[in-house]
Amino acid sequence: MTRRSFTLTLAVIAGLLFVTTASAMPSKPPQRYLAVPFEFVGAEGDCGEGSAAGEDTVHAAWVTHDGLPDAGKSDHALLLAKSGATANCASAGAKVYKVEGITLTELGYDVRDDGDCSANAPRFEIVMSEDGLHTVGCADGPVTETLTDRRDQSWSRKRWSADDLADGALASPPITPDSGTVVSITLVFDDGEDASDESTGHTFVDNIDVNGTLMGKPGLAKPPAH
Repeated sequence: MTRRSFTLTLAVIAGLLFVTTASAMPSKPPQRYLAVPFEFVGAEGDCGEGSAAGEDTVHAAWVTHDGLPDAGKSDHALLLAKSGATANCASAGAKVYKVEGITLTELGYDVRDDGDCSANAPRFEIVMSEDGLHTVGCADGPVTETLTDRRDQSWSRKRWSADDLADGALASPPITPDSGTVVSITLVFDDGEDASDESTGHTFVDNIDVNGTLMGKPGLAKPPAH
């Protein structure tokens, strides 16, 4: 074998080894997100210059047997509540973890129909890398399905597609490709019992949706099946 043939043979073997090794490497698993409840009670000035300190009238928690059916029959739902006045500098909500750097293609949740769903709350607050804060309120969210839980409570499935998020009537300001990638996503509830004549001061949400991954209980969400 000539030196040139030997060199070419080594190159072919090296190429085959690279292809075999690359094909054997496991693919990156789908991202799993985490929705963690929080309660915020503001200090003096937190809700605007000269604003009073908030009072602790809020509650946020995953609760059992108040949500839609799930495999373990725990039927978790996220309860967000605020008693008293809307003006109180306090809110309940959930922060979604492990979303930094993703491209946003879908948002949503299921909201129980006996609770609040206003233009203001619950709302997504999404911070994007290129243009900052965007808000997406509940009331005008597209309803893709109606559901019933084991206790005969009705729910509305709200889903915002990428086109919906780019619509200024549904997201303020619109989220477009120029908005960049996600910095943070938070679900916020700060309507009190006086927000409107129909206000109850609470809401139940389930199956919080980020890019098709649903968060319906504590812990890491299962990624969508492919």
